[in-house]
Amino acid sequence: MKKGRYVDAFKSLCRLRNSELQAARDMYYVHCQLVEEFAVLQGTTYFSRFYELFTIPRIRRATLASFVVMIAQQMCGINIIAFYSSTIFVQAGYSSRSALFASWGFGLVNWVFAFPAVWTIDTFGRRNLLLSTFPNMSWTLLATGFCFYIPDSSGAKIPLIALFIFMFAAFYSPGEGPVPFTYSAEVFPLTHREMGMSWAVATCLFWAAVLSVTFPRLLSTFGSVGAFGFYAGLNVVALVMIFFLVPETKQRTLEELDYVFAVPVGRHASYQATEFLPYWIRRYIFLRKTTLKPLYNFDEVDAMEEKKDELSA
Repeated sequence: MKKGRYVDAFKSLCRLRNSELQAARDMYYVHCQLVEEFAVLQGTTYFSRFYELFTIPRIRRATLASFVVMIAQQMCGINIIAFYSSTIFVQAGYSSRSALFASWGFGLVNWVFAFPAVWTIDTFGRRNLLLSTFPNMSWTLLATGFCFYIPDSSGAKIPLIALFIFMFAAFYSPGEGPVPFTYSAEVFPLTHREMGMSWAVATCLFWAAVLSVTFPRLLSTFGSVGAFGFYAGLNVVALVMIFFLVPETKQRTLEELDYVFAVPVGRHASYQATEFLPYWIRRYIFLRKTTLKPLYNFDEVDAMEEKKDELSA
């Protein structure tokens, strides 16, 4: 529609909706958004919008959150296995042929366990998926490293290393696998969405390159146990960053997301430490019935939207 291909856009929407009327409704809604976007962007340049990713408070918070989820994808250690899985399995005692089959198995597990995210990412939530999978990725990597202490003469060494690597992939796939790209694509306002998503993906791929260059040196210096222990620790660091810096975005409209990212980072972090964490401990560890004080009041957003509709009418 940005390129004037409205007929093609309508055909696509008809495939996505149950009726042509619904497709026409959504097409008109998108058209109105584009009109507003073009009006806002008039007179701006590529470089000015990039600069605004870090200068406008609401957009800066979205930039920070997308940066955290993207760099966490590399901190979790997935690509040390994706890039060097054959090397890791050979060091574990596999033959070259068996290592290739084990690498194929890792990819298969990664693919299969991505399917739960289809049903949970909009119900359980993006943030909850990350917070529930990162601790499990940490201990599975640590267990993988410790398995290298098992003597080569033991028949349990090779299967256990493969088991914990596959378990790591199973925890990664529904969480840190799909969430960063989903999250980064929705946190920015329409005026900066393309720019913000480009920055987020560039962050992810830059650190993937850093990881691929540094891991062989890390492996030769620390050994398999030290390398896996190092990334297990980074999982914990990433968990803390997500807990304090990444707000939940599931089932939120653009207007509600503007409200979410209008909350200062310090206030969000303080809420997580003083309200959410004590609530979670009381509720899920001590099994006490308790209520959580909300951070956001979306009734204010609804009232503002109703007022806008009245003014426009």
